[in-house]
Amino acid sequence: MSEYITNSKKRVEDLFRFSQGIINGEDGNELLLKYGDTLKFITPHDMIAMEEKQLKMGINPSVIKAKIEKVMNVLYDQLRNYQWEKPESGHPLDYFRQENRELEKLLGRIKQNLRIQDIVSLKKSIKALFVMDRHYLRKENILFPFLEKTWENCRPLSVMWSLHDDIRLKLKKLDSHISKSAKLDKEFYSIIGELFFLMYGMILKEELVIFPVAMETLTKTDWREIAAQSHVIGFSYINPDLPNASKISNPAEKSSRDGISGKIFSSTTGKLNSEQLEKIFNTLPVDITFIDEKDEVAYFSNPKDRFFPRSPAIIGRKVQNCHPPESVHIVEKILTAFKDGSRDEALFHINMKGRFIMIRYFAVRDDAGKYIGTLEVSQDVTKIRSLKGDRRLLDWD
Repeated sequence: MSEYITNSKKRVEDLFRFSQGIINGEDGNELLLKYGDTLKFITPHDMIAMEEKQLKMGINPSVIKAKIEKVMNVLYDQLRNYQWEKPESGHPLDYFRQENRELEKLLGRIKQNLRIQDIVSLKKSIKALFVMDRHYLRKENILFPFLEKTWENCRPLSVMWSLHDDIRLKLKKLDSHISKSAKLDKEFYSIIGELFFLMYGMILKEELVIFPVAMETLTKTDWREIAAQSHVIGFSYINPDLPNASKISNPAEKSSRDGISGKIFSSTTGKLNSEQLEKIFNTLPVDITFIDEKDEVAYFSNPKDRFFPRSPAIIGRKVQNCHPPESVHIVEKILTAFKDGSRDEALFHINMKGRFIMIRYFAVRDDAGKYIGTLEVSQDVTKIRSLKGDRRLLDWD
């Protein structure tokens, strides 16, 4: 029996069958009787491998998201008791965990606001929840790319990203509801209950599964790079002192200089040295990201006012992994059309934080018309949309 339950493949297979039973609505007690002996020995690694198997078999991420909480609840004690080396103070995972503790405090204050019906404080506390987005952005744009390069089973990270988006949407809905009406009605309690469920659930998924496996698989060099890049996006509720912060004030710019220092770009329309070329890209009032012919992120510009987060960790990352699963099919559709030559451009526009953002994708081709990549250009066109008439004179006042 011990040989059976300590076999990783067998544990994952039984965990998969148990999870499928939950998804299919089978009796939970019967499932526990059938697989209980194995489930006692489940590890965070097994959880990730099981979800990878689900995704490979074509199970929709929405189905996985809907049922994973039940699976986590059953396995809570086993996952909580898993022995792993906790991060020391100042480690990137330590900061993630600190942010979770601060979020728990904030959620506790919101519960107190609700108990005493303090609407003014409640509104402020709900606004403060938006700060947690930096925590999720650091995961998506820094931690996840490093894990994707290391983990054989990295697809579950896309499901977690999708859960981040669920939290964002639910929080926006809650904030909009309470902004329109101070009445704490049935709809309000329904929304806030769903949000609490998602946010507390995310803490458990991070600390019982993702963080232990990340700690055991990433190298010290990886963690140093993650620490160096984290300040670009920022932190939620905490203000850590990053080592040598003055020397890594702009890691994206530093890495770019390291790669092309001293080189000259020459074409029929002129010549530019490496510094001029880089500064031109960074001065343009747009965000630029270039995806090469292998669908990997090859370059991004670093303008002063960026509205989509980027970090050096995404260089070499498959562009499909830069999006939650719900939007990957759109990415694939654009890339396919660009590659087969049926399309050369795609246009989107969104409202974000009171700004109107235009996002354009262009197929990049060589002189022979061969596809060599995709250029994403994002621009804040809020002011441009409001322009009227002519302006022919300089007016700096």
